[in-house]
Amino acid sequence: MGGGGARPGRMGQPGQLAGGAGPPEAAPGERRRGAVVGTPPTLRVRSASAPPPGRAVNEDLVFHFGPLVGVLDGATVPEGFDTGCVHGPQWYVRHLAARLGLAEAARPAATLVSNLAAAILAVRADHGGQCDLDHPGTPSSTVCLLRDGGDQVDYLVLCDSPLVLDTGGRVDVVADDRLAASAASLRDTAAALPESTDWTTRFRHAVTVQRERMNRTHGYWVAAADPDAAYQAVVGTLPLRGPDALRRAVLLTDGASAAVEEFALFDWAGLLDVVAAEGPGALIERVRDAERDHPDRLRRHKPADDASAVYCEFTRLGDNPA
Repeated sequence: MGGGGARPGRMGQPGQLAGGAGPPEAAPGERRRGAVVGTPPTLRVRSASAPPPGRAVNEDLVFHFGPLVGVLDGATVPEGFDTGCVHGPQWYVRHLAARLGLAEAARPAATLVSNLAAAILAVRADHGGQCDLDHPGTPSSTVCLLRDGGDQVDYLVLCDSPLVLDTGGRVDVVADDRLAASAASLRDTAAALPESTDWTTRFRHAVTVQRERMNRTHGYWVAAADPDAAYQAVVGTLPLRGPDALRRAVLLTDGASAAVEEFALFDWAGLLDVVAAEGPGALIERVRDAERDHPDRLRRHKPADDASAVYCEFTRLGDNPA
C-alpha cells in the first residue's frame, strides 16, 4: 500500500489507558469467542537495532518470543548523575525482556498489562537487594509490545516507543505522549531560571525535575521498579480477520521514530512503506544520515541515539509478502 493513500491517525488518547475509563479489555477466556474457522495469518518479523555511531553499548533491545514481539529503550543516565543502582540500562532491558518472555510462557492467556507488571516485579527481585529501587534515577525502560493471538492482536505502549499500524488502507500510530508533555513543561521551568544560568546548570535542573515526575500521576510512566506503571500503559486489540484486519505493524524506539517526529523525513505511512520495502535497517540508516545533516538538532541533548525498529507482517494464503 502506498503512503499517499493512507489516512494517518493517532491513537492512545486518554481513555485508552489500561487503568482508565475506556472500553474494558477482553477477559482471557473471551479472546477467541467468535473465531472464524480457517488457517490464521502467519506472522513474519524483521528487525534492526543499533547504538549511535562510535558507541559500542546499545541500550535498546528487540525480541521475538513465540507470539510476543517487543522493543525496549533503556533510559540513558546523564553524565554525573547517580542512580542508586549498581546496574545500568543495558542490564535492565535484558532482564525485563527475559522476564517478559517467561511471563508470556507461564501465562499466555494473561493480559499484556498483567504480564508486564509481573516482569517488572521479577526484575525488581533480580536486583538482589543491592540497589536503592526508590531512587528517582533507578534504571528504567520504555515498552512497546505486540502479541499474535491467532484471530486478533494485542498491543501495549508505555512511554515514548510508538507503534505504527496498517489496518487495510488506514495507518495509525499508537503513542504515549506523556513524556513529551512533561518535557515541554520542563522547558518552561528552565525558561524561568535567571538568564545568567549556564547550560550545564539548566540541564541538571531539568533532569532532576524530570526524574521527580517519573511514575507520577501528573508526570509520565515508564517500566522501572514499580509494577503499577504497567497499568498506565496504552493498550488495545485489533482483529486479524475481516476488512479492518491488521496487516502490517512497526514497533519503534524514539531513536528510529525520530525519522518522523524530529526530522520529518516522511509521515507514518511513508515510514511503514520504507520499512516494508527496504527493511528496518534502512530506516535506521536514514535517521543516521539526518543526524549527520542536522548537528544542531533541537529535540535532544545528544547528537545521536540508539535506534530500533521491528517490522511485523501478517500474511494469509495467497498473499505475496514483501
